[in-house]
Amino acid sequence: MKLDQEIKAQLWQYLQLLEGDIVLKVNAGEGAATEEMLALVDELASMSPRISLEQAVLDRAPSFSVNRVGEDTGITFAGTPLGHEFTSLVLALLQVSGRAPKVEQSVIDQIKGIRGEYRFESYISLSCHNCPDVVQALNLMSVLNPGITHTMIDGAVFKEEVESKDIMSVPTVFLNGEMFGGGRMTIEDILAKMGTGPDAAELEGKEPFDVLVVGGGPAGASAAIYAARKGIRTGIVAERFGGQVNDTLGIENFISVKYIEGPQLVASVEQQVKDYNIDVMKTQRAKRLEKKELIELELENGAVLKSKSMIISTGARWRNLGVPGEAEFKNKGVAYCPHCDGPLFTGKDVAVIGGGNSGIEAAIDLAGIVNHVTVLEFAAELKADAVLQDRLHSLPNVTVVTNAQTKLITGEDKVNGIAYMDRETEETRHIELQGVFVQIGLVPNTDWLGDTVERTRMGEIVVNSHGATSLPGVFAAGDCTNSPYKQIIISMGSGATAALGAFDYLIRN
Repeated sequence: MKLDQEIKAQLWQYLQLLEGDIVLKVNAGEGAATEEMLALVDELASMSPRISLEQAVLDRAPSFSVNRVGEDTGITFAGTPLGHEFTSLVLALLQVSGRAPKVEQSVIDQIKGIRGEYRFESYISLSCHNCPDVVQALNLMSVLNPGITHTMIDGAVFKEEVESKDIMSVPTVFLNGEMFGGGRMTIEDILAKMGTGPDAAELEGKEPFDVLVVGGGPAGASAAIYAARKGIRTGIVAERFGGQVNDTLGIENFISVKYIEGPQLVASVEQQVKDYNIDVMKTQRAKRLEKKELIELELENGAVLKSKSMIISTGARWRNLGVPGEAEFKNKGVAYCPHCDGPLFTGKDVAVIGGGNSGIEAAIDLAGIVNHVTVLEFAAELKADAVLQDRLHSLPNVTVVTNAQTKLITGEDKVNGIAYMDRETEETRHIELQGVFVQIGLVPNTDWLGDTVERTRMGEIVVNSHGATSLPGVFAAGDCTNSPYKQIIISMGSGATAALGAFDYLIRN
């Protein structure tokens, strides 16, 4: 395999930034995967005098580790880190060479303060846009702490290993041989899971804010930037910065940007937030809201944050089917991200639940990977755009079933089928398959609010034209509100509206 000219040009530019010498220790195997990996490491060595190669015995073949001269840094790539993992490779090379990472000093201090031996393994897919965040976080932890090692494992190369561990979603992380976590995790998420995140006392002592934004998606980030530009004390508290945009692959309707992937957009937005004097508190879940002299927000860890005004932008999450077997087989055949987890079902039979745009797009994507796709739609007709339906019906390995009410997901240790009722005949049918992708819309993340603000029967926060809720001083924006359209650009606009509304409220009160 030869690297294409575009990748070589990018690599050459990045390799000029290396600050120290690097040794790539290589364990070759046999077959196409080995040839691909050897082509990459040979190319790297030929492009920079700072990179040398050594043969070594590693746990997997093909694989290579990235090290300082005379020191094992603890970063290993099992497979060839191209595709979405190209950036992970570049960052590993730069950071091992001595280039400073772009993370807050408090995070660096937390990582360096961890004691003990931690052997991380992450199972990924090169088509997964959530995986690089996990790989890069664990690699950085390995660079900063000698007690931490990390191996990225391409599930497509090490299929037997993936199947032996019943891994059916990516990224999946193991720590010291035991399951640690799955799905997209930031470095703050991982540290919190290890018990080293910020504690309640650290948050409790903060001075009251002028505007506190709850949620770090497009609406929350926009609101915080607009508030901070007014020169008032602004904070963001968020479980996951970027929200659902992190799980979005291609974005083609963000005006002025022809195409961008979700994680790229999140990184760009987060960088802009950092340019302002905004106190960002990550990996924190809101628990309760109460208005006293100030508005008080209680977090799950027990800390209470206070503010003169508040903007709720907690977004939405994938809607669950709510049928037996869904929770039991989540990540064991039940999945919600076709881009991430689709490659793990190569050559298998799967179902997609939902006939809207997201469901039909998922079915089209999966049809190019799996053996057969069955689309189950509750209504009498698909709801997706006509152009998507036309594309779907042109595919030879897709079956569409309408008037289908999903009743049960079956399996033993993993999914082996799905049962649905024909709503016309009331006859129940069972399909044997290995995967179920749920694509039936969104649910607003507002359960924690109770009756403190007015919500619709669907749980959406009711707001007026200024973004104000029924509780004075509390505003809301984005997918958690009764805005009729759930789009990134609309969320950003509503975040700006809510911030300006909150500023106007502060002036008048």
